[in-house]
Amino acid sequence: MSDKKQLLRNLASLKKALTSARAQEMLIELKKEIEALPTETKSQKSFDLALPEEIQKNPSAFALFSDGACRGNPGPGAWGMLGQDGQGVVLFEASGVDLVTTNNRMELMGAIESLRALEQYMRAEKKSFSSVVFLYSDSRYVLDGLSTWIAGWKARGWKKADKKAPENLDLWMELDEVSAQFTALKTIWVKGHSGHPQNERCDLIANLALDEAGYFSK
Repeated sequence: MSDKKQLLRNLASLKKALTSARAQEMLIELKKEIEALPTETKSQKSFDLALPEEIQKNPSAFALFSDGACRGNPGPGAWGMLGQDGQGVVLFEASGVDLVTTNNRMELMGAIESLRALEQYMRAEKKSFSSVVFLYSDSRYVLDGLSTWIAGWKARGWKKADKKAPENLDLWMELDEVSAQFTALKTIWVKGHSGHPQNERCDLIANLALDEAGYFSK
């Protein structure tokens, strides 16, 4: 329940308890003030973005979180991402929409954009690219590709074992290029829709981007 709704309920209880004319007038004025308060939107939903254990043990590290959403596969989709430093400060947060895409492409874009944003931050702040960077995602597709598949594809000239090009090759090549900037990049899988705060936040901002673009859930 939002704070506004709780205030109105408390006000109703007070109105029953207070019977003097002056008290009733004051309650009416108070109700008007409460009703004028803005209602919390989904984008204002609060998250306790406490750092994962890996970052807490390594306060000089950076944490990246990304997610993708798609309404139809293929269909309109969006990615969401955020980055934090070792003290838990949110360094950046962003989302983007693609009108015709797939869930896998949006998962890839979320990871790419988080790494690009961190690269820009590192250059602007003159930080070392040798710092440990943890990339968290609920996409096995992205993490397995980054940690295992890309090396084999590149060794075969960006071909799979069956000599065919990987799906979403353009994004895999972008991910390979930007991730190569970080010499101590580590990948960590998190279960989606399980209450992981940063993952839930990335999912939310991706879906909000779709809502704002006019592509609502059915």
